[in-house]
Amino acid sequence: MKKIDKNNKSFEDIKHIDENGVEFWYARELMPVLQYSNWQNFEKTINKAKMSCQNSDISVFEHFIDINKLSKRANNAEVKISDYKLTRYACYLIAQNGDSRKKVIALAQTYFAVQTRKQEISEKEYSMLTEDEKRFYQRDLTRKGNYSLNQTAKNAGVKNFDKFHNSGYKGLYNGETADDIAKRKGLRYREDILDNMGSDELIANLFRISQTEQRLKRDKVDTEKKACDTHNKIGKIVRKAIKEAGRNYARRFTYA
Repeated sequence: MKKIDKNNKSFEDIKHIDENGVEFWYARELMPVLQYSNWQNFEKTINKAKMSCQNSDISVFEHFIDINKLSKRANNAEVKISDYKLTRYACYLIAQNGDSRKKVIALAQTYFAVQTRKQEISEKEYSMLTEDEKRFYQRDLTRKGNYSLNQTAKNAGVKNFDKFHNSGYKGLYNGETADDIAKRKGLRYREDILDNMGSDELIANLFRISQTEQRLKRDKVDTEKKACDTHNKIGKIVRKAIKEAGRNYARRFTYA
């Protein structure tokens, strides 16, 4: 998703994973991303969210875990401050009870609404999502797909991952690298191009990613050059398939 606050933090940037592989967020880190500058005001929103949780007969203590932290002051003195360890559902409720006048709150509502759904949704459910919800859903799948592809590419001998990923982009985007795509989209330095794609474009990239991983495994690719060539070839195949899908469909992709 797009960077959304002055510190260039997104909901993904502040996500943590515990020892059991479960994701969570700290309220103190979520506060500035949701553009709250005062903890007391933000805690009022948290309390409203806790009440919503309770009214739904869902355990507040499982989703809003009270914790204490040590915080350094300007004079280097450490003081104990209160915080919360939040589940995805807790973050969603906080967004639902936040200041609706803020654009970032609407983004948070959409993001956490999709994140709290099951990892796999039916075609009917997907068709009922808004474009933003589809985009967030596909971005999550793409992120996971890239992680899996990186593991497979590493086993295939890839060390230069920028070169490897650009090989795929060049195939799909008619010779464009990730930097070229970013410039065409008018993105800032180091802003993720995948965070700035519509759902259809993300689907095309997800297909490229999954098919490349399968081909690397099936062909037992064992050198970086072969892996890059494979990624480029799959990118071209996906590009060709999109163009052959029809003029109207292809127009939805700026690169087709």
